[in-house]
Amino acid sequence: MGSSQPRMERFLREWRQDALNKAQYDSAIFIGDKLLAMTKDDNDAFWLAQVHFAAGNFTRAQTLLAKQNLITSNPSCRYLAAHCLIRQNHFGDALALLGERSPSHLFASNPKRNTGRGNTGRAAAAGSGRAGAAKASHQPERQDRRGGGGGDAIGEESSNRRYEAAMCYLRGLCYAKQNAFDRAKEAYKDALRIDVQCFEAFSQLVKNSLMSPDEEDEFMQSLEFVSIRAPAGDDNEPDMDDEEPADYVRMLYQTQLSKYRNPRAFNTAIESLSTHYGLSRNADILLAKADLLYTQCRFKDALSITESVLEDDKYNFAAYPVHLACLYELRKTNVLFLIAHELADTHPDEPSTWLAVGIYYFATSKIADARRYFSKASMMDANFGPAWIGFAHTFAAEGEHDQAVTAYSTAARLFTGTHLPQVFLGMQNHAMNNMTAAEEFLKTAYALCRTDPLLLNEMGIVLYHQDRLKDAAKMFAQALRIADDMDSDPHAWLGARTNLAHTYRRLRLYDDALREFDAVLRDGGKDAAVFSAKGLIFLEKRMPDEAVRVLHEALAMYPQDPIATELLNKALAESSTADDFGLGLGVGEGEDGADLDFERFEEELGERKFAAKARLERKVCIWWCKKRGFWGFGDIT
Repeated sequence: MGSSQPRMERFLREWRQDALNKAQYDSAIFIGDKLLAMTKDDNDAFWLAQVHFAAGNFTRAQTLLAKQNLITSNPSCRYLAAHCLIRQNHFGDALALLGERSPSHLFASNPKRNTGRGNTGRAAAAGSGRAGAAKASHQPERQDRRGGGGGDAIGEESSNRRYEAAMCYLRGLCYAKQNAFDRAKEAYKDALRIDVQCFEAFSQLVKNSLMSPDEEDEFMQSLEFVSIRAPAGDDNEPDMDDEEPADYVRMLYQTQLSKYRNPRAFNTAIESLSTHYGLSRNADILLAKADLLYTQCRFKDALSITESVLEDDKYNFAAYPVHLACLYELRKTNVLFLIAHELADTHPDEPSTWLAVGIYYFATSKIADARRYFSKASMMDANFGPAWIGFAHTFAAEGEHDQAVTAYSTAARLFTGTHLPQVFLGMQNHAMNNMTAAEEFLKTAYALCRTDPLLLNEMGIVLYHQDRLKDAAKMFAQALRIADDMDSDPHAWLGARTNLAHTYRRLRLYDDALREFDAVLRDGGKDAAVFSAKGLIFLEKRMPDEAVRVLHEALAMYPQDPIATELLNKALAESSTADDFGLGLGVGEGEDGADLDFERFEEELGERKFAAKARLERKVCIWWCKKRGFWGFGDIT
């Protein structure tokens, strides 16, 4: 009888595993319970707790671990028990179980960090808490391929380290639920310092914009990717370059980072992953490309990519924020309606569903309805960035600046690493004519991200209205230079170029201003105000005939333009005077009329500025969860 016991235990374990693999949880629980009664083995108890966790029986799993006295004795059991508490929303209890201090002795700087390079159970790392995670503790790992005799000890140490990293990740979740976002960020970073393959922690950092682009780059440089090693292969398999797995993981992480900081490194990673590893059609790689295209204002190109992703998997919800934002920018309201209607029917429990509904109502100017659905999406997922920003945009669209500032401030508190909420706060204060506050918010945004043309354009607008014209010109020129370096759509930056031209005009750099105005007209920015501004410059340069020509073009586009009409009359008068006496008077040289025309033109520019701001707030696009793509322009004209 005793000799058959090991075979029976092996039979029951295989049965339990097969049932778990097929998601037959009742069978797995039934067999696992009998096996534990036979063996009293800690591993079998841990496995049974894993089955309960997979079945959603979080309380039973936690109780079983506590009954077997496993929580304090084993990192994997403590991780599973804390995970059970988190799934029950008992975040304080989970944090008490995990402790508030990270095991700093396991950080990458510790020389013992690289002792476990030969592990094979990385797929069992933290995050899911399902059966795969138990294999690391239940099965001994292979010996190091160099033939040492301590493979089991190395495997156990490596497994424990991965669970310690996973517990740092859980600490971060608990801190985030308690709104302690700085502590959550440090916990996630500690998880990656211990185990760079803890992708759950990395995902929380970048998805929730907890790090600025510069901070992301610095943190990536500090991670020990060299510690990653592939599992030992069979003798007949070719050896892998020791650094190849590290490079592969580093490139995968690079595709998820901010697209503002280092687009060249991003493109290099994308090209290598697509060429050498066959990931050119992988959804995550395609969505990373779409993110970059969206930041470049190439909305049609980004939309074609997201459409291909959703064609393969129409319920890939990671694709919807970018997809919906592109549809909004391209004014495809019918498509928005169809998507929102289908998602509401099939997936009412997804935040992206109500984001789609909110964007549709926002695009059709039903602001109150849009606000209600953005709010619903944010309540379903408190870390869903697009919903928070969309909610704030609805107040901005209605000119409710105080409520908009409050909503944007909430977004800034939740997503501390992104500069966009600070940009929106600066825009709202600018709309309220609070130039000092607007400048402070924009400076805060600039400290987080120095390479966003939208931010630089807004800073230039504030400086322009503070009569700091030289500084404003530098900002507008820098915005256009960065947009060009990003290979951005030039049509998206006509507002910034127009702003630069007006700044040159006020600086009396007339040739530079004319060059920029001509570039605006050449790129498709046909606007009566641009022709009027050119006419004013020609009058300043004592070229009334040229002024007459461009002012006629302005009136051909907008016959009721009062400024163009008065400037044209002045140009005609000066032209006739020049013909009669052989000289021309520039604007500003007459006693009354020229100065009056100039002042009236400036006054009209101010009025148009406020009208443009109102249009901007109505047309502002919905910012999505990775952070990255509000595009709209303030206008000084």
